[in-house]
Amino acid sequence: MLTRKEMKRRARRALKRHYILYVAICLIAAYIGSEFASSLNALEISPASGYEAQTRLEKPSGTSEGFADVMYDILEDGEEEGRALSQEIKEEEVERSRSGNPAFGRTRGVLAGLVNSVTSGSILVSMLAVLHSLTGSENLAVLCLILLGAAFLFAVWFFFVNIFKVISRRVFLEGRIYEKVPFQRMVFLLRVKKWTKVCCTMFRTSLYQMLWNFTIVGGVIKYYSYYLVPYIAAENPDISSREAISLSRRMMKGHKWECFVYELSFLPWTFLGAATLGLSEILYSNPYRAASFSEYYADLRAEAKKAHMKGCEFLNDTYLYEMPEDELIYLAYEDVISALIRRPRDILQLSGVRKFFADCLGVLLTNSKKEKEYEEMQARRVKMELLKDAVDRKAYPSRLSAVPEVEKRPKIETIHYLRHYSIWSIILLFFIFSVIGWAWEVSLHLVTDGEFVNRGVLHGPWLPIYGGGGVLILMLLNRLRNRPVLEFAGIVILCGCVEYATSLALEILHDGERWWDYSGYFLNLNGRICAEGLLVFGIGGIAIVYMLAPLLDNQIQRIRSWILIPLCLILLTVFAVDSIYSAQHPNIGKGITDYEEKTACLQYIYPPYTYL
Repeated sequence: MLTRKEMKRRARRALKRHYILYVAICLIAAYIGSEFASSLNALEISPASGYEAQTRLEKPSGTSEGFADVMYDILEDGEEEGRALSQEIKEEEVERSRSGNPAFGRTRGVLAGLVNSVTSGSILVSMLAVLHSLTGSENLAVLCLILLGAAFLFAVWFFFVNIFKVISRRVFLEGRIYEKVPFQRMVFLLRVKKWTKVCCTMFRTSLYQMLWNFTIVGGVIKYYSYYLVPYIAAENPDISSREAISLSRRMMKGHKWECFVYELSFLPWTFLGAATLGLSEILYSNPYRAASFSEYYADLRAEAKKAHMKGCEFLNDTYLYEMPEDELIYLAYEDVISALIRRPRDILQLSGVRKFFADCLGVLLTNSKKEKEYEEMQARRVKMELLKDAVDRKAYPSRLSAVPEVEKRPKIETIHYLRHYSIWSIILLFFIFSVIGWAWEVSLHLVTDGEFVNRGVLHGPWLPIYGGGGVLILMLLNRLRNRPVLEFAGIVILCGCVEYATSLALEILHDGERWWDYSGYFLNLNGRICAEGLLVFGIGGIAIVYMLAPLLDNQIQRIRSWILIPLCLILLTVFAVDSIYSAQHPNIGKGITDYEEKTACLQYIYPPYTYL
């Protein structure tokens, strides 16, 4: 068996290779309370002094009541008292937002309404009213509300918190051997369709541990007996809960004291964490500890396999601990290897301006035969990159997994989002998005006002901020498409900058006239942008990048060039004429720029985010 020093040395090597991923995994675990939660204690707010136990909590002066107070009133005095208190709190919160920081407005918008409903507790009152009407009894409705709340909390724990130990163990185990561990490996249980089964395994383990805790000494012993269950489930998600627990007990027999001493060896890091308010734990010692115990499990596993321990046949993921031979890789990835070998040695390359537009902006300028070949080559390359790391043994070979993973369709899908768009497709997509945005705004106005109003500063049926935003997302964020999280963040930032700059420019060019104003919306900036609008832009942008734009481009490519090019030129000409005319005679009037009248008479169900 390896010494503690050797296991820690290997752990440090793995941590250095996967530092960002390991820190992120441990931080998520601490945040959701799966483990390492004490690292965040320094960030917790201590209860305010002056609270009295067993009586109604008294808030410090100047602090409003909230969700817990409404719940207390419902349980203590009934539905009507809770409703009255909820309404009072909501009015106080809205009034406070009027005189506070404008960025935290709480008077308009869906997001503001949601925040008010939660902080005031009115969401509880609404749920109670529904249950009351269904059951016919207020007491029974309150009981149902409590049971529903408990069921919800249990479901969150059962399906997410409870299972995260297994997910993190899998990531750390793969990181021991392989150079790359994609963040997507966190959902490997979904790919093998064993999420619920592993949830049951971990729940049974937690239940046994809880029952043994009543015996005090037995709780400590069983803590170490069940220590390896998350690792076993991470290696073989298909194992039954009974077998996983039994195997962990057999593997830990004779190693409990050893494991305890190994834990004690990290005590200096615990002291350092306390001295640094948890910062050293978050940034180093938590992932270091997790990586070290992954080495410990791997060592115990090897010992169990060598001794032919009963149940060791369930530890069957060989290539989680050693890299596969070339022959096995060839057999599993023969199609990928063949495609890589057939790749032409003289790779087609664009040059000059065409290369810049293709590589940086994702746009093909001329759509020539050479550029079409370049696009096809890039599509094949993208597909191969997804599997090349496994062939090169830099990442875990999922095709050799003991529990088969769900494979994607082998052929290249027509909706491949890592594509290049022709300049004519970009122009037509600009007008399509602009018209869709215009139709969206007009529809919202029809719903809220009951009348048709031509939205926007231009007179034609288009809102160029939608078209421009969609095209900028496709072009400027081209390199982020293979990273959806970064793509979403980029879309939010880009759209926020575009919307703010457009609002400011219009106001300057038209003597202070404003075409939209988000004052009163929760988390707004000078009334020009707000969190609610940016969230919708982010979701819409993701839909554009990964679905709408590829689908539309498929259809645009079917249009013959002798029709497509004249159509684009005609649209550009009409748009230019409209822009020149609207610069002198902008589209203004009722429902467009008369915000004082509109604010006084309208309450929006859903906000029209932009009117340009």
